[in-house]
Amino acid sequence: MNILFISLGCDKNLVDSEVMLGLLDKKGYQIVDSEEDADIIVVNTCCFIHDAKEESIQTILEMAEYKKEGKLKALVVTGCLAQRYQQEIIDEIPEVDAVLGTTSYDHIVEAVEEALAGNGHVVLEDVDALPDVKEKRLVTTGGHYAYMKIAEGCDKHCTYCIIPKLRGNYRSVPMEKLLAEAKDLADQGVKELILVAQETTVYGKDLYGEKSLHKLLRELCKISGIQWIRILYCYPEEIYDELIQTIKEENKVCHYLDLPIQHASDAVLKRMGRRTSKAQLVEIIEKLRKEIPDISLRTTLITGFPGETQEQHEELKDFVDEMEFDRLGVFTYSPEEDTPAATMTEQIPEEVKEDRQAELMELQQEIAFDLAEDMVGREVLVMIEGKVADENAYVGRTYKDAPNVDGLIFINTDEELMSGDFARVRVTGALEYDLIGELI
Repeated sequence: MNILFISLGCDKNLVDSEVMLGLLDKKGYQIVDSEEDADIIVVNTCCFIHDAKEESIQTILEMAEYKKEGKLKALVVTGCLAQRYQQEIIDEIPEVDAVLGTTSYDHIVEAVEEALAGNGHVVLEDVDALPDVKEKRLVTTGGHYAYMKIAEGCDKHCTYCIIPKLRGNYRSVPMEKLLAEAKDLADQGVKELILVAQETTVYGKDLYGEKSLHKLLRELCKISGIQWIRILYCYPEEIYDELIQTIKEENKVCHYLDLPIQHASDAVLKRMGRRTSKAQLVEIIEKLRKEIPDISLRTTLITGFPGETQEQHEELKDFVDEMEFDRLGVFTYSPEEDTPAATMTEQIPEEVKEDRQAELMELQQEIAFDLAEDMVGREVLVMIEGKVADENAYVGRTYKDAPNVDGLIFINTDEELMSGDFARVRVTGALEYDLIGELI
């Protein structure tokens, strides 16, 4: 039986997809990448914001057409949209044969088999469960880098966010399980390990009584084959001294942090339910740059949050201009049902949200170009991602660049390189690099 797997949304969702793929692969199902070749289609959905919800629904409907045509034998929907709208999916899209919630992905084989047998199947485990899957994941990121989800759920309850209702309370994956997973990934050829969770910074507090991300990092650094370890989703208020020291001391840990700050106006931050003020954000950023001078900081912002005034938008622009983040993304606020922010007064018109987003991104482009120019003449290590067709050039990433969310750089060389190789390069332009060192 041929299975097509469509994974939507974030990299945390992708890890769940890879676990399900591993379970299906072990059972002998053939993984394919075309709808026309599939007997079974699994859509792992997202519904974090409106656009993600629309993409998930549209994808399910498109796949349902293959069921109507007769070749497709089973259509399975998993993930966040399935968790939140399971009954609506069952009632309104009869072509869907099985629905699995966010903590039920370990039931994927059972769901597929029941669907093939013609039995409607819905599995919604406790949203605070933590599936324990022993089988190997099927890594889909090319083999040289992989995401590792170190925790599930979130305790923050920001007023705009539905995640705690979909993913449950924060619960860390035991360290011994993560180390075993990391060793297995290294044995498969993974060289860059990217740690993800709804929030990575408080890892271990629920299990070990204290923040333990620094301890996990030191153990991961001992694993042969892993050369880069990258940390995403660090809430700024949870950054702590032992973590900073570990990033400084461990050569394998990239001098890169993803800090989702969302805004810089104290009034907006308070309405968002965030736990930092602008002054605290400045203090945290300045401390990180003082302790780790070459650190690359990425952040995300929300523009057009209910009640955001033009003055508060200008305050955010000034903050971005002053802080000069290496990488920055901006989302327009999306009201999500069952969240406090969705019922707030003073909702902002969509065109205003989009104009403010455009202004912030235009400012960030100027900052990013200036920072790139400052790199000219420096030597850096890059991971090769692939070759540019018909040119003596390759694309790659520096420690400043997380896959899919940051950029790629171009390396000019006549040497033959492979994806996953590390090379030493000299920066010759904003995105242009020349190979100067032997492969590592």
